[in-house]
Amino acid sequence: MSEILTKSRARNVFYGGSLFFIAIFVGLTVHSHRYVVNQSTAGMDLSEQVVAGKHVWERNSCINCHTLHGEGAYFAPELGNVMTRWGVQDDPEMAWQMLDGWMKAQPSRIEGRRQMPFFELT
Repeated sequence: MSEILTKSRARNVFYGGSLFFIAIFVGLTVHSHRYVVNQSTAGMDLSEQVVAGKHVWERNSCINCHTLHGEGAYFAPELGNVMTRWGVQDDPEMAWQMLDGWMKAQPSRIEGRRQMPFFELT
């Protein structure tokens, strides 16, 4: 076997590699499209509760401090997994009590700590 990479071999490696990665890219694009169309919840109708929550989120500009699934500011905690962190994702009544108690305790008035303003959310 020759130790020299000739121009024709280099060209073959370039074209072969390019075709390989173009095929991978097309395959991943098709897979992503099928996933979004068939499995993603992005196209689902929003319930009244979700619409009301979105209005609260926008009216109070929560995105200026918090992130929701990676979108928003990084000043305050991520809100997409707060019920999991608190361990109440399967108990709606306990989740409400935890959130209500936490909101009533804000701001905590601890010096040097980031504080959430008190919003009278219902």
